[in-house]
Amino acid sequence: MLGLAKLLNQLRKLIMAFATVYLERGGLTKEAPVGFSWTTFFFGFFPALIRGDGKWALIIIVCAVFSLGLANFVFAFIYNRLYITSLIEIGYKVKKYYGNKAQIEATLSLKLKK
Repeated sequence: MLGLAKLLNQLRKLIMAFATVYLERGGLTKEAPVGFSWTTFFFGFFPALIRGDGKWALIIIVCAVFSLGLANFVFAFIYNRLYITSLIEIGYKVKKYYGNKAQIEATLSLKLKK
């Protein structure tokens, strides 16, 4: 029974956004979920477009067209990480986070303070 609970917990972590990271630059704070992106899975490039992430919106739509929509499934697993990485690359810093620190660090390949 314990093995089943552990398996279900790992599955939940795989298919859900399990944490939230808040990033800040110049007084502007952006909230970014960590984990599976259901919005990208169902709506493709629209979440990236709404977040102002034009580069990834364009990449997702081009990949979706050439893969007949299958790219949405792939991007659902990686888009939140790509979004956070993009924000950090343009100068955003992690302000705070909610969730398991070790799991966030492992998923994002990022070292968090505290």
